[in-house]
Amino acid sequence: MKLTSKPSRTPSRLSDSLSRQLNMYALAASAAGVGMLALAQPAEARIIYTKANKNIGPNTTLHLDLNHDGIADFDLKDTFSTNTTGGLLGQLTVSPDEEKNAVWGHKVHWAYASALSANVRVGPKRQFLPGRGMMARTFVSGGVRLPRPLFSYGFWCNVENRYLGFKFVIKGKTHFGWARLNVSCADFRVYATLTGYAYETIPNKPIIAGKTKGPDVITVQPATLGRLALGRN
Repeated sequence: MKLTSKPSRTPSRLSDSLSRQLNMYALAASAAGVGMLALAQPAEARIIYTKANKNIGPNTTLHLDLNHDGIADFDLKDTFSTNTTGGLLGQLTVSPDEEKNAVWGHKVHWAYASALSANVRVGPKRQFLPGRGMMARTFVSGGVRLPRPLFSYGFWCNVENRYLGFKFVIKGKTHFGWARLNVSCADFRVYATLTGYAYETIPNKPIIAGKTKGPDVITVQPATLGRLALGRN
């Protein structure tokens, strides 16, 4: 999807569920003397950052709902399989759940999801994949020769505090977001931990990967807001 129009500075309408819960969060904080959302009301929010600590193990899928509207925006899928010759394959991929959603990455033989560093600007004119992106993969060949070589590849093998860059659609308008993960390739498998994610409420406005503080940021807990579902494949 190409974006050619000038970015709008009009905030999108937050989901009814998110607005209600942010208001409740603010009331509870105010009652406790904290004044939690004195810095911004929900309608004025710019970045919604969600803390997380969710492990993604072999043969599980995490359905990531960036904007807490009850609809999954992306799937993080971890698989592990064997074949008849004794070969082992583990891999972690990310896929959009909607046609116009996309992950920052590039294609060289495979479509690879980029492992962004903190402070990278995620926004228009970046290179986004049209579909699924490979994050990390391990492969052990079959046969009788021992020890068998282990191959690991992908930008996400054995990294900490790296970021997926997202563009996704809310009510027909494009928004940008990110997810922070730690990923390891060990024991012929891929393991990942989601440690946080965020999105920008203003359509077409870039977001800085890893930005979690500032007057334009509201921080929420996954147990308080939204849907972060982890299930078997």
